[in-house]
Amino acid sequence: TTEQGLEALVRKPSTPPIPQNWNGYLENRKTVPTDPWGNEYVYRYPGQLNPDGYDLICYGADGRPGGTDENEDITNLDED
Repeated sequence: TTEQGLEALVRKPSTPPIPQNWNGYLENRKTVPTDPWGNEYVYRYPGQLNPDGYDLICYGADGRPGGTDENEDITNLDED
């Protein structure tokens, strides 16, 4: 869920829905990896960009929505 966020990849969620078969996808890490600029990724489920799934967004170098060049947003829906 959005509330559980990407932290659920590192630690088993304690808020419902709790996955019964959670095996720790990034269990060797203490924290969720950051984007190449050191900013946190944005995770939403259900997605606003992808209502049938999830959104995973990197807001680029400036860490803010929108922008161009190195500040341009990158999402899991981008094909390039």
